[in-house]
Amino acid sequence: MKKINLFTFLITAGVAFATFSCGQSGKGPADTTTTGHIKISADESFAPIVDAQIQTFESLYKYANVDVAYKPEVQVVKDLLEDTIRFAVMARQLTDLEKAEFDKLKITPRVYKIAIDGIALILNKENTDTTLTLQQVRDVFTGQTTNWRQLDPTATDGKITIVFDNSSSSTARFILDSINHKKPLPPNTFATTSNSTLVDYVAQNRNAIGVIGVNWISDRRDSTAISFLKKVNVVGISVQDAPTSVDDYIQPYQGYLAQGTYPLRREVFIVSREARAGLGTGFASFITGDKGQRIILKSGLVPASMPVRIVGFSQQE
Repeated sequence: MKKINLFTFLITAGVAFATFSCGQSGKGPADTTTTGHIKISADESFAPIVDAQIQTFESLYKYANVDVAYKPEVQVVKDLLEDTIRFAVMARQLTDLEKAEFDKLKITPRVYKIAIDGIALILNKENTDTTLTLQQVRDVFTGQTTNWRQLDPTATDGKITIVFDNSSSSTARFILDSINHKKPLPPNTFATTSNSTLVDYVAQNRNAIGVIGVNWISDRRDSTAISFLKKVNVVGISVQDAPTSVDDYIQPYQGYLAQGTYPLRREVFIVSREARAGLGTGFASFITGDKGQRIILKSGLVPASMPVRIVGFSQQE
């Protein structure tokens, strides 16, 4: 029998133990594309769709664990830049300033477009005028319109209250960028602590107008979406200043998001700073692949790489 040098044995065992320990603590490259553990941050307005993706991914890959934290957009980007996470789901791509920060770290983030979402405006059930033009929306969010009677002379008098899920959320940033064109929000703007709290506030306050991600109300099979839709009305928006019929007002339905006719559309991205083929890469591949895109399709959003079938109906003579 060949003799084993005790010193060599101890060194080999020490290296093996160190490698195993690093893998267990999460500091080493223990995870693969389908096994291991990863922490990610996601824009809280995408919680329903991200939850669905994680549930399916983990059911297919038993040794994969994706730990998600839902946060406002500002915090998600902060986590990504500070290396708290390797993977983020957000409603925009990185800015030039953020890219420059990664350049300093000699990291090239990978960005994947995964879906088309939208921003929905919701009203109290007692507010029966559920149609607004895009210009009226802009007037409300810039503070030029502050009372419901300015929009409809027959409406009950009441000061408009604008409500967001969070002051640092992607929905607030979308309104500031795309609707207000950087003009500040008016003093009658408030923020709650979550999307469910936002819906409850609008449901209890007749003069409120809430801003929520379409993802929260798009899946008609989801119990949360169904409960939300029972509590509030969803606004139809027209890009025409003088609409001639009710058909000119567009609801944030999947088909209209796909066609590009709903005006408050936005895109959803994965941003990964993972430098190797780890679990983040595997999860991103799953979401952008066939199974992940089908989950997005069934949720009522528009998948980035799968066509949405638009079915038309005609009246019979």
